[in-house]
Amino acid sequence: MTTRTESVDTPPGEARITWHTAPGARLVLAVGHGAGGGIEARDLQALAAALPARGITVALVEQPWRVAGKKVAAAPGVLDEGWRGLWPALTRPGLPVVAGGRSAGARVACRTAGELDAAGVLALAFPLHPPGRPEKSRAEELTGAGRPALVVQGGRDPFGRPEEFPAPGGRHPYELVEVVHGDHGFAVPKRAAVTQEEALRTITEAVGEWLARLPG
Repeated sequence: MTTRTESVDTPPGEARITWHTAPGARLVLAVGHGAGGGIEARDLQALAAALPARGITVALVEQPWRVAGKKVAAAPGVLDEGWRGLWPALTRPGLPVVAGGRSAGARVACRTAGELDAAGVLALAFPLHPPGRPEKSRAEELTGAGRPALVVQGGRDPFGRPEEFPAPGGRHPYELVEVVHGDHGFAVPKRAAVTQEEALRTITEAVGEWLARLPG
């Protein structure tokens, strides 16, 4: 695996891609961060460390607001604009690109997957609703992605527990994998029956196996 960082000019400003390149890669997994943090998130770093050995190049994407050092995320439309602006750089290796993200980044991936012709959508900690507000559902963003999709969700995520998600359906029914005891950041309590390392392995194994089933 080789690692390099690339700056990309987009309409909302300079964005950044950190490439974790697999030799002989068959596809690219592009993953954006959430509204409360960056690419240092434990799940994103675990994927970048584990997947290149499976022939998957992982591109960790930093939105312009984050690169500029701002503390508050941009509006959804601006996030989508930044992701669109990055897409040509993500497709430059000439491989299929799976659009992914955690939390707000997952929403961006879902909203833009069809127009960008993504090979699939990876939604990590999809924020199905604001905490304590299940009536404010964002399920249509997920079900409307129009691409094969995998949701990886913590069992105690206040933004939507696995059992709260609607039944998969349509031409591209999504798959859902639960990270037992995981919160919105996939942290597990020290008293849990699974360790933090095991929780992260659940994520990397599920994502790796799902990506292996996608058409190349």
